[in-house]
Amino acid sequence: MWQSSPPGSIYDYIKVASFSIGPDGLVDQWSRRAAELFGIPAAEVRGKDPVEAFLPGDLRPRGHRKVAEILDGKEWTGLVPFRIPGENRAHGLAEVYVMPSETEAGARAALCIVVDVRTLRRIETDLAASQAMFGQSPFGFLLFGTDLTVKRANQRFATVFGGTADDHRGRTVHDYLSRPEAERMTVALRKVLETGESVTDLQLVGAPPGSTDRRHWSINLYRVHSGTGRPIGVAGLGTDVTRRDNAAREAASARRNLALLNEASARIGNSLDLETTARELLDVAVPGFCDLASVDLYQGLLTGDEAPPGRGSSAGLGGSAELRRVGFASAVADAPLMNPGAAPGCCEDGPVALGAVHRYPFNSPCASALRTGRVQALPAAEGSMIQSTLAVPLVAHDTVVGLALFSRTKGSEPFGERDRALAVELAARAAVCIDNARLYRREHERALILQRSLLPPGDPEAAGLDIACRYLPGNTATEVGGDWFDVIELPGHRTALVVGDVMGRGLRAAVAMGELRTAVRTLAQLDLEPAEVLSHLDEIARGLGSPGAQHNARVPAKARGPELSEVYLATCVYAVYDPVTRRCTFANAGHLPPVLVEPGEEALMLDVPPGMPLGVGGEPFEEVEVELPEGALLALYTDGLVESRDHPLDEGLNAFRRALTDHARPLEDVCDRVLTTLDTGHGEDDIALLMARIQGLPTEAVGDWRLPREPRSVGRARELARTQLTAWGLDPLIDTVELLVSELVTNALRYGEGEIRLRLLRDRTLVCEVWDAGLVQPRRRRARDTDEGGRGLQLVGLLSAGWGSRRTPRGKTVWFELGLPDGDGPAGEPTVEQLLSMF
Repeated sequence: MWQSSPPGSIYDYIKVASFSIGPDGLVDQWSRRAAELFGIPAAEVRGKDPVEAFLPGDLRPRGHRKVAEILDGKEWTGLVPFRIPGENRAHGLAEVYVMPSETEAGARAALCIVVDVRTLRRIETDLAASQAMFGQSPFGFLLFGTDLTVKRANQRFATVFGGTADDHRGRTVHDYLSRPEAERMTVALRKVLETGESVTDLQLVGAPPGSTDRRHWSINLYRVHSGTGRPIGVAGLGTDVTRRDNAAREAASARRNLALLNEASARIGNSLDLETTARELLDVAVPGFCDLASVDLYQGLLTGDEAPPGRGSSAGLGGSAELRRVGFASAVADAPLMNPGAAPGCCEDGPVALGAVHRYPFNSPCASALRTGRVQALPAAEGSMIQSTLAVPLVAHDTVVGLALFSRTKGSEPFGERDRALAVELAARAAVCIDNARLYRREHERALILQRSLLPPGDPEAAGLDIACRYLPGNTATEVGGDWFDVIELPGHRTALVVGDVMGRGLRAAVAMGELRTAVRTLAQLDLEPAEVLSHLDEIARGLGSPGAQHNARVPAKARGPELSEVYLATCVYAVYDPVTRRCTFANAGHLPPVLVEPGEEALMLDVPPGMPLGVGGEPFEEVEVELPEGALLALYTDGLVESRDHPLDEGLNAFRRALTDHARPLEDVCDRVLTTLDTGHGEDDIALLMARIQGLPTEAVGDWRLPREPRSVGRARELARTQLTAWGLDPLIDTVELLVSELVTNALRYGEGEIRLRLLRDRTLVCEVWDAGLVQPRRRRARDTDEGGRGLQLVGLLSAGWGSRRTPRGKTVWFELGLPDGDGPAGEPTVEQLLSMF
């Protein structure tokens, strides 16, 4: 049976031509391939001498001899240059094979087979190049047939997958790859064979025979055609890109780690709260770094201990110190499936609940990580979905503050060395922030203790005044500042009202405020005039913060540097109220003026000369005395109440005055109304508000007499005191008061000058005052056994709840105070031993 050669056979490439020469030496047959090769149709060449038609002139004699020899029966093969008729030069080179033949009549003839030498040389070159590329290529090369079996493999492929190149003929991709990868490759081969579209950089993963190393290959596929364009298979070029992929993964891992660290820097430590900082670490780690994570902090850290346990302290009776689980995060479940990294000897009790206090056994990897401060890899528990866990201690300043557990589930890549380093870095950053939060919490608590200890406890009480006060920190995060207020009881049922503001904020301002407040209280006990108090306070403020207080007090504020000027400059209003006369004396050191609301009137700002702030120095302070009507409302405040970036100071002051219009309401309600009406939520400065409603002592609560300077005034003073105490129903105090009044009036007669004034004041306590024009202050001394006198002031000090003296514009006042029989204070009854100790 005859079968036609399929298109694309070797003859299509070689293009073999034929023609025949008759006995007369002329062309008698001319094939179509000859017409294509020589470019001459059969009609033009038949019956012509081929030598004359194709050979150049210089070769024609030799050509005629060869034709004659051929017609004599000789075969001949050789290279013959030829030309196209009508052209003067050779056009090509042909390899001619001449075979003698015979006609039907027995005459000699010849059959000539002609091949274009250029085509042969090109085929040889292409074959050599193809062989060189295929055999010498450093890349694996496969030729798949249309049935997707290997038709040819090069030596490089055989080197990787074993055997010789011929051994791989007839195999399929399933002989080299795992089933999933082989199916991917088969799909790609079919697509290329059917569509002709090439596939570039198909990534496959596998392992060569006899090896467990995972290799990565990049495969390029393209369809192969015959000369006529018929698909005959698919060529595959494979490159081992394992190193490239590893390098790319390393680079991607490095970029991911850098991005993770950058995210950690931005997100961890935004809050000075221990638990919040721990949760910020978890937000960064899950799922960017691991699938599950938890954070344990030492319980002592959270309860406010001075220092965390640190390294080497987890060897307690129970193994490790107590820890609290403050955070847990998971990308695979809402709650812990089990304790991350649970293993024999570690966390046998199962999952640790969020907020639970627990201990790690002493020999567990977690306790070891806490003791040594080094990362520990925890083995996976049998049957657990977790395949890899790192126990990373939270170390800040060489102190362990807790433990972080990072876990990856099965299916994720296990932790490597680079991951360990990243885990340590993440934990270190979080640990520093947690330690900062711990230190802040400690200092904050100390500052709060300091601040609260410096402000009046509860609602202060004062004779002739109803008082209400408020303090709001400008920064709710610190809750400490430099604003303060105070209510100080003075002799004679008088009261000092103080409001001040240290420039600056925070702990240093609070410390400076405490120093100034203490100084104010000390100066107030000396019963100085308000202007004198501020003058002394100014000197003290100028010396604060300097080792040489006296020297620094003489240095101008400009020369002391900005730090001291900012922290120790302060404003202050100091007022002394006398409930008997309802007169109040004000002195101001650069502070906002007090506000007074009289019954039925609008609020007005008292015209008190502001003076210079404390710490500036060089200027005296002025006093203003104002008589306050019964029922009036007095308000002292700091600038945080009325000053804001959103509106000018005048607008804030006017709003404050309008908020005081309904002053007849209870004082606490007035304070609340002021704070809710004004914009006090801006958080720019502290706010101190001190309000006092004027009540005054009733006339019947005051006994006031003037006595001539004569001996009988002592008896008259006892009589007046006895009568007044009887009227007040204070009979139990009559004997004590008579004795002490006798002592004070006698001293006034003996050591004083001018007219004598006796005054009894009844409020929460009983106060007795003796005034004279003498300037010499009484001094208590201990009398010798042989002295007949000198025990009067000792007796006053022994029998009274308190006594003292103060200067007045026209002399001095000596006073003593007794608790009321039904009051909270002591009645002042001495014991026999105390009385005998005087003699």
